[in-house]
Amino acid sequence: MTEFIKAALLVVVAEMGDKTQLLAMAMASKYKVKEVMIGVLVATIFNHALAVAVGNYLSSLIPMNKVKIVAAISFLIFGLWTLRGDKIDEDDEKKNKFGPIVTVAIAFFIAEMGDKTQLMTVAISADSHQPVFILMGTTVGMLIADGIGIIGGAWMCKHIPEIYIKWVAGIIFMFFGTLTIYNSIPSLLLSPMYIILYFLSLGILIYIFGVKFAYQDQACNIALSNKNVLKDNTK
Repeated sequence: MTEFIKAALLVVVAEMGDKTQLLAMAMASKYKVKEVMIGVLVATIFNHALAVAVGNYLSSLIPMNKVKIVAAISFLIFGLWTLRGDKIDEDDEKKNKFGPIVTVAIAFFIAEMGDKTQLMTVAISADSHQPVFILMGTTVGMLIADGIGIIGGAWMCKHIPEIYIKWVAGIIFMFFGTLTIYNSIPSLLLSPMYIILYFLSLGILIYIFGVKFAYQDQACNIALSNKNVLKDNTK
């Protein structure tokens, strides 16, 4: 059960402002929320089942101490990725000849391939021996995060600036990554010089991804646009 909760929470954090959450929010302006959420559920089950299978396969090939270091580095990358944010290309929102649920499922599955939540699922499943709980947790986490974005996105944008959400999520990932590195590397590398060098390098990367090249207000723009569309449809 601990693995389920951990996986769900990490995916919720990872998905805030992620490309697939933005895509779900954009789809909600075209289709019913119920149809979007069913499409997200179907795509997530297939996509994350693949990720869990890959993670478990890698854990059988790579020694666990190396898996932990790779997972730690992955968390740092996910943190920086979260600070930068994502954007949707026009092709991601394009309609096709299928019905709403199939359209959302296909678009979401393709968008999730190589995305940070899928890669994170690979990382945490490689560090776990309970693949079913990881799959259940990541699936529930995706539904919660995308549900928050679709239903409560406009409210959050009015009360909580998007940049705060991204920075809190990014810091959480980097905290777990740093903690895992601390517990995994040899004590020889824990000298003050290496620690200072580590945090200096991390600070530079945070500035580059979180300030210099960050995408600003992507989620809020879509959430507020969705709200206006829904208002127009009810008139």
